[in-house]
Amino acid sequence: MILVPVLTDVQTLLCTVSLLVSPLALAGLALVNTGLGRARSAAHTMTAAMCIVAVAACAYVVCGHSWQGFSGEASRTILIGGKPWNWLGTTRPFLAGLSFDGSPALLSAWMGMIAVSLAGLIPLGSGAERWRLAAICISTTLLAAWTFPLFAHWAWGGGWLSQLGTNYGLGVGYVDVGGSGSIHVVGGLTALALAWLLGPRRGKFGYDGMPMAIPGHNAVYILFGCLLALVGWTGLNAAGAILFEGVQPGRLALIGVNTILGATSAALGAAAITKFRFGKPDSSLTANGWIGGLVATSATCAFLPPAAAIFIGLAAGAMVALCVELFELHLDIDDPGGSVSVHAVAGIWGLLAGGVLGRFPNGGDGQLLAQAIGVATLIGFVLPLTYGLNWLVDRFAGMRVAPDAERQGMDLAELGAGAYPEFVTHTDDFMQR
Repeated sequence: MILVPVLTDVQTLLCTVSLLVSPLALAGLALVNTGLGRARSAAHTMTAAMCIVAVAACAYVVCGHSWQGFSGEASRTILIGGKPWNWLGTTRPFLAGLSFDGSPALLSAWMGMIAVSLAGLIPLGSGAERWRLAAICISTTLLAAWTFPLFAHWAWGGGWLSQLGTNYGLGVGYVDVGGSGSIHVVGGLTALALAWLLGPRRGKFGYDGMPMAIPGHNAVYILFGCLLALVGWTGLNAAGAILFEGVQPGRLALIGVNTILGATSAALGAAAITKFRFGKPDSSLTANGWIGGLVATSATCAFLPPAAAIFIGLAAGAMVALCVELFELHLDIDDPGGSVSVHAVAGIWGLLAGGVLGRFPNGGDGQLLAQAIGVATLIGFVLPLTYGLNWLVDRFAGMRVAPDAERQGMDLAELGAGAYPEFVTHTDDFMQR
């Protein structure tokens, strides 16, 4: 039997304060995605980010939270080998039945709205400059109403992944404090599916198949977005630790330390890799490394020694810098925001590394296996699911804008006005294709 978590007044207050600052992660990621794109699509990217947050929050409240639920609430459970497998929440839609007095379930719903919005912003980075606004809203609705809540229930809502410790003695069960898997790998795998379905931007690959550099238009947006993301991430990690792991207030300082160490060490790792490979550090890849470090340390930030957070961050930053090039050069994946590398790859690394390096209270052997089962579920189930849902959207609604619209820029094509009307933005007619 799963008990309903009970929070002290201090935990409730700290969780509330943490959730109040966590939307800064949304603003940060929106700015990063905008800065990494071209000037002629900047307004479209920011408008799409606002639409994503709006659609995701509403869809999650309408039915997404019903599927996610909260530990101890009503759910569908099946017996396999005499063990209960909790696989789907069955709470009422529109948050009906929740006690609106700061209960843990209501705080969980609030965090879920922010988390699913963040997950929805991740694919925007991979689909930038060619993804129709209407298709963005439809895809986000599916993500918020079904894909995200389903896995979030398994990880956060008392589902079967979190029960691996109780049922099978695998450590303390699957742990994902700040959403490395539930938010970032889910969003990153959706970004991968969209990159496949949309295809590369016009002019990204030459006639010889080699990728062409299409630099972002505003490094200040990118770097300022990283700083905003750090603040929002710290709040999201702290809230998740309180709600889903029941950590005591004294441990929040460790979460803050590890969150900062993960971001900064990852930025240094990415800067070192780009300095070694290209002769000079690359600002956009360094920023991507920063976000990748936040993603990687989110899973077990409440249980990592600071030295482990530094190691995980350094490795994450190096992975991001290398994988961005790998995906473009060898797999022909055009991902303007580096979403697949930053969120999917770094998230998977963080889940697995945390299973080895984390120090979990009352934990036994098998924590790495529990984390690996979560990763296998993400790749083996969530990726096909999100690809299939977005394939249907592409089949019936159409994902990509017309070639002429892409050529003139998303701002003019879909919004009728540019982000920088006082400047002249060029087309890509000079590109090979």
